[in-house]
Amino acid sequence: MLYKKYVKRILDIIVSATAIVVLSPVYLVLYILVKTKLGSPVLFYQDRPGKDEKIFRMYKFRSMTDERDSDGELKSDDERLTPFGKKLRATSLDELPELFCILKGDMSLVGPRPLLVRYLPLYNEEQKHRHDVRPGLTGWAQVNGRNTLSWPEKFKYDVEYTRNVSFAMDVKILFLTVINVLRHEGISPEGSATMDFFKGEE
Repeated sequence: MLYKKYVKRILDIIVSATAIVVLSPVYLVLYILVKTKLGSPVLFYQDRPGKDEKIFRMYKFRSMTDERDSDGELKSDDERLTPFGKKLRATSLDELPELFCILKGDMSLVGPRPLLVRYLPLYNEEQKHRHDVRPGLTGWAQVNGRNTLSWPEKFKYDVEYTRNVSFAMDVKILFLTVINVLRHEGISPEGSATMDFFKGEE
């Protein structure tokens, strides 16, 4: 309880602040690459629900183009995701701006991934518990299959984490995250560039 209530947040501040400073050259290189290959804006941002369903703004490096069809509508994710964007996602480098969300207090290093605001009315009572803690840069669901999991499986891991938060579990998740990133595992579902939208329980 002490770790979950106090120590976890202190470690989030220390680690995120240190990482931002150490990785500042990487941020600069990625900024230039995204600007050159995908144009402006360099950052993608979107409102997401955090702890206790409080809405915050999450940032990522942009990984898709703004290509539109003849009717002016955005093309599918598969069509807009470039080879460069795929590499960004495969290495999780697109997630680096979220370190600022962690430093600010909207996110944590480890926790359920922040999903779309539109999903909030669709969760059942059990699934809503994924918002009992701050959302994370990585999480228990991410190291157990990431985007290859079904939505019910993903939420099961999310809620399991919220009920078992500990220093040992967070270290384990961070360690497994590094391994998964190096192996490029669980980046996207088979046959799709992105995860299908959650539509609630069948």
